[in-house]
This record gives sequence, structure tokens and C-alpha cells, in this order.
Amino acid sequence: MCGRYSLSRDPEDLAREFEVTQVDVREKLADYNVAPTKQVAVVVDRPPGKGGEDDKSAAKGAKGGKSADATLERHLRTVRWGLIPFWAKDPKIGNRLINARMETAAEKPAFRKAFASRRCLVPADGYYEWYGEKKGHKQPFFIHRSDGGVLAMAGLYEIWRDPGKAEDDPDRFVWTCTVLTTTAEDELGRIHDRMPLLVEPQEYSTWLDPRLDDADQLRSVLVPAAPGRLDAYPVSTEVNNVRNNGPQLLDPLPAEEAGDVADPR
Repeated sequence: MCGRYSLSRDPEDLAREFEVTQVDVREKLADYNVAPTKQVAVVVDRPPGKGGEDDKSAAKGAKGGKSADATLERHLRTVRWGLIPFWAKDPKIGNRLINARMETAAEKPAFRKAFASRRCLVPADGYYEWYGEKKGHKQPFFIHRSDGGVLAMAGLYEIWRDPGKAEDDPDRFVWTCTVLTTTAEDELGRIHDRMPLLVEPQEYSTWLDPRLDDADQLRSVLVPAAPGRLDAYPVSTEVNNVRNNGPQLLDPLPAEEAGDVADPR
């Protein structure tokens, strides 16, 4: 986890859900088979007027304490899934950095800077996970909030400066992200041993504030889903192919096809 997920909400719905003040998304977001390297929606808090430049000035503020929300703007924007560290020489490294383990993200060179000052929320309807022992014969499951609400997955983002582009090129800054994961517990651990970390609404401002860099405080706002908060059901193997898309990917597998896979215990 997490290698595929679904996001079908309109930007306007997400803006209301996350109290976004600026929507930087130029197109519809509906994608039922989000895969690495795709453009994905994230929620970020930025100082007023900040575009693609670094967050160094923001990170020098209130160390270890709560921020004044009025000094930040909340954006909904698109970034590429697969984090490219700011120091990377080859952007292909991002293809391997779609997830970051919570246990080590604050110390790993690839994620350390982003964990300190560039954190985001990655909205999702839910995510896919595969269960089974044999390669090519694994059953996909869709894991989602039992109440049908939006998942706010904890993420990190980076702004990579493309050395091959001119200073006045509007595309010289490449925004990318990764999803933080933790050990899966209870029933979900039977499907896969890792799962995304979630951020509850009351903790959005703390997690997103680029001026906070106290690792212990930041870890304290991240929680695995409480028992019973998430449901999982088997779906068609159509999701295995990234070219397939559409709401039918979220349909539960009919009982006559599901067989024993509906309960992977």
C-alpha cells in the first residue's frame, strides 16, 4: 500500500470538504484507477502569494507550536504521484517513491525535508489492495470509509527544480507527492500488511502547517483507521490494468464470482 486508489469527487466538493481557499485545479478530477506518475489532487497550506518556490521562509516560523491559520492559504492543486526529492538529479527516482513509511519518513534523506515543512492531504474515495499468495492470481479489494466519506490520506510533497528548463519557464518547478503508510491492523491486515495513515478533520491545520517541524507532534496527529471505520470488499480484476477506468471498478464482485475471497481469513 498504497499503489492504486480512486477519487471521483468534483473539485468544488473537495474545496468544501477541506475548507480550501484557492482551487488551482483546471480540470475534473474523477479517476477510479489512480496510479503512480499520474496527476493527483492534494490539499496544501501555503503562505500568501507563494507559487512554485521553496518553503524555506515558511519553515522558519513557529517551531513546535500551533500556527495562526490566517497567515496561510489552503490550496487544492494537482501534483504528480511519486515524490522527487529536491536534491534529485534524475526525476525517475520519483517512480519508486510513491509511499513513505511513517516509521522512517522523518529521517530518510528522500523524505526528511518534506516531512519537516511540506506535508499534504491526499483525498480519496478509497484505495485498492491485492490479496493472495500467487503472482497473477491475487484478488483486488476496495477499501473505503464505512460511512462513504472522503479519506484524507497523509502525504508529503516536494517541489523539484528542473535544471533543464530556463528561469522564466513556468514549468521549471515540478510538484510531486507520496503517501505515508503504517502497519495495517485488524481485518485490513489480513489483506495487506500496510495501509495509509489518515488525518482527522480537527488535525488538518496542524498537519498542513509548513511552519511546524516537531516530529513527535506531527506523528501524534496521524492515526490508523479505528476498528470498523473502514470496510473492504472484492472487486473485478479489471482494476489490474491501469488503462481501465470508470465507476464500474468500484462495483462489488458478485457473490457467485467472489467465492471464498470475500473473507480472506
